[in-house]
Amino acid sequence: MSPGRTLRTIVIGGGAAGLMAAGMAAQKAQRGSEVILLEKMSQTGRKIGISGKGRCNLTNIAVLDDFLGRFGKNGRFLRQCFQQFFSRELIDFFESRNLPLVTERGGRVFPESGRALDVVKVLNDWLQAERVMVKKTAPASAILVEQGRVNGVVCNGERLACDNVILTTGGKSYPRTGSTGDGYSLAESLGHTIVPLRPALVPLVSHDKKVHRMAGLELRNAAVRLYLDGKRKGQEFGELSFTGFGLSGPVILTLSSGIVDALDAGRKVTLSLDLKPALDEKKLDNRLIRDFSSRSGEPIDSILRGLLPRQMVPICLESCDLPLDIETGNFPAKMRKRLVQWLKDFRIDISGYRSYDEAIITAGGVSLKEIDPMTMESKIVKGLFLAGELLDLQADTGGYNLQAAFSTGWLAGCSVY
Repeated sequence: MSPGRTLRTIVIGGGAAGLMAAGMAAQKAQRGSEVILLEKMSQTGRKIGISGKGRCNLTNIAVLDDFLGRFGKNGRFLRQCFQQFFSRELIDFFESRNLPLVTERGGRVFPESGRALDVVKVLNDWLQAERVMVKKTAPASAILVEQGRVNGVVCNGERLACDNVILTTGGKSYPRTGSTGDGYSLAESLGHTIVPLRPALVPLVSHDKKVHRMAGLELRNAAVRLYLDGKRKGQEFGELSFTGFGLSGPVILTLSSGIVDALDAGRKVTLSLDLKPALDEKKLDNRLIRDFSSRSGEPIDSILRGLLPRQMVPICLESCDLPLDIETGNFPAKMRKRLVQWLKDFRIDISGYRSYDEAIITAGGVSLKEIDPMTMESKIVKGLFLAGELLDLQADTGGYNLQAAFSTGWLAGCSVY
């Protein structure tokens, strides 16, 4: 840095990681230093504002090892970061700034107000208090490097000199919020490796017309088994929904990451829905025997409505080849067995997945091998720090991904001085 020049850090991208990084960089700044946040949209935190269906699932109170496990093999990269700034620290951060939080089912943490925009307001007010210079509608088109070290950023055609850059542009999911993948090309232009990108936590497409006929139906307690090329590869339990194109909901989103990779590899993907997971086949068979006996004479569709949502009854009848006028008081054992099997193993072939417009996060990103997990600094360019969804880190739904964004942003902000 030349004598008399202000020490300057530029943060590119005003999402969760960028807002946290800018605030921490300003808070830790030495005297005479300044922090500039460049946000290409007209507002910061737009993706935070729509997260968690507008409620913002900030984090999860799962213990550290369980939390890391949600990220798969790449989770170990986050250990040092989480040991410094984890869910307890994030909760304290917001509650100390007068944003009460509540913990809901599955350890998920939300603002008590149920408003994601309250999270954005807290962060923006904090940056203002820390005197961060926030420039909006200010896209960065290049990061300048001299002798292996960052020395500037090009924004709206203007060269801004700086000593450090924190790159937090997010992924490609929900591009209308500004996450259009700009950061990947910026990182790649500086020599970073980009692990192939694909949508993650994304709804799935099925061409099965039976699925489309159930559009709008939600199941709260279903066990969903994943089969790849006929071999069972995983299972999740919980909520799912049928759509006009296929399937969505928490269980589907969780399974989707492995499914996207399998479909891209040309593998056959099938989901098996257990619609009565609390009953094994013998207990379910006994339940049917009791129902048919006690409700003898009632139409089969009426009896099935005691077992299934209304929208599923005609699908069940067709799939099991059960005539509407079948005599339920003398229900054939062979047909009953077929019904039990369908209730425990309703098969749906998956043919595709939705676009980045509907994906919650982006899988892939900047290779973690090229980032120092103790600081988030690039191992390739000095003074360049990377954080958030831009990195090759992705987890299940439940607050895990947002915590990773806040934590890596926090560490990058703390590490620039």
